[in-house]
Amino acid sequence: MKKQIDDLEFETLITASQIEERVKVIGAQISQDFKHTVPVIVGVLNGSFLFIADLIKQVNIPCEINFTKLASYYGGTTSTLKIREDIDLTVDIKGRDVLIIEDIVDTGNTAHYLIEKLKLREPASLRLCSLLLKPAALQKKIDELKYVGFEIDNDFVVGYGLDYKEMGRNLPDIYKKVN
Repeated sequence: MKKQIDDLEFETLITASQIEERVKVIGAQISQDFKHTVPVIVGVLNGSFLFIADLIKQVNIPCEINFTKLASYYGGTTSTLKIREDIDLTVDIKGRDVLIIEDIVDTGNTAHYLIEKLKLREPASLRLCSLLLKPAALQKKIDELKYVGFEIDNDFVVGYGLDYKEMGRNLPDIYKKVN
């Protein structure tokens, strides 16, 4: 199925049912891996809001949830590689197990920036979960990336929280740009 968002056309890449099944698996993995702790789960806004909402419903252990807001796209279809920080955490993570939830890791620059920033706050552990990973676009190795929903090609994608010019976030499926 194709969707028009502003001046670009998109086609279905990952369906809502595929996302739902994968989120259940990741939630079970997180529950198992953190069963002896109360992690701080950090959602990276805006893109991760649907993923984190669905994911935490599958996590069956006590946890705290907090948010940060970073941006590197600014409405285009490629990363600017310049990271803008709009919202910082409001919880002390020193000595805590922290799990960052991202919508997508493509170049890895935003994730690397956030991980290095949070390491300065001395968490007990730091892991990253991303719904999408673009291995071909990675510019930085991210050892903390422990949970990945789907590996995708280096296509521009929208839906399920991801946007183009702030539109398309509400789509239940994930769509890739038609070339």
